[in-house]
Amino acid sequence: MSAKQHFDKTYGTDAAQNYEDLFVPQIGRPCATALVDAAGVRSGERVVDVACGTGIVARLAAERTGADGSVVGADINAGMLAVAKSVAPQIEWYEAPADAIPVEDDSADVVLCNLGLMFFPDKAAALREMHRVLTSGGRAAALVPGPTPEPMTVLADALAHTIDPGLAGFVHAIFSLNDEAEITQLFTDAGFSDVRCDFYTPTLRLGPPREFLWDYIHSTPLAGIVLAADEAKRSALEAEVLDGWKGFVDGGEAVVTLRNTIAIGSAS
Repeated sequence: MSAKQHFDKTYGTDAAQNYEDLFVPQIGRPCATALVDAAGVRSGERVVDVACGTGIVARLAAERTGADGSVVGADINAGMLAVAKSVAPQIEWYEAPADAIPVEDDSADVVLCNLGLMFFPDKAAALREMHRVLTSGGRAAALVPGPTPEPMTVLADALAHTIDPGLAGFVHAIFSLNDEAEITQLFTDAGFSDVRCDFYTPTLRLGPPREFLWDYIHSTPLAGIVLAADEAKRSALEAEVLDGWKGFVDGGEAVVTLRNTIAIGSAS
């Protein structure tokens, strides 16, 4: 089966739905669970999920807060929010950037951000906004991955060689915020106290390498550019990645160890 046939046969055209169906079970949910656990979300708390995507963090938080609590999700991507609403209509969803969260001052006990802080154009403004919405003694927790694990460096290099040199930057941007001192300073400058960084380093089993490659591409913004390339380039991408991933296969599955930093700060 060629790369084109694999895509045409297996994947839909809704990027947000692909993200929910493919990325969330493999990577998003494990990270979201670790974040909600680290933040210690409890029954009755008011939670805001910033850059919520299709809402996995918000859904997990809602399970913890119960009927006496509340959960709000905010994201700038309308497509992601449409999927979030379809999966969990009971949660409040807002289309908004991280530096303009549409909730009142001092109205949340917990603010969560999973796999999003590294993408914000103004991280300082986003963290100040998280601090604004928290009640005194509330807490913010953000999970960011990095540095780039070797299998993803293989993917970045292959994308640059076969499709577009600019695509490597997207892959590395995902893992770009990984320095504990930098993260701690960002939280401190935004007004948080008692800032700490915990580490969550799972080894993820991601299924057959070829399947994971295309699952990952089709659940990220890479999809449009990769699929616009001709079949020869896509096949070359696949061949280079699978060759580079040979050392990261166990029992027929791609295996990636992903280091994540979970930063937690208290609002005074």
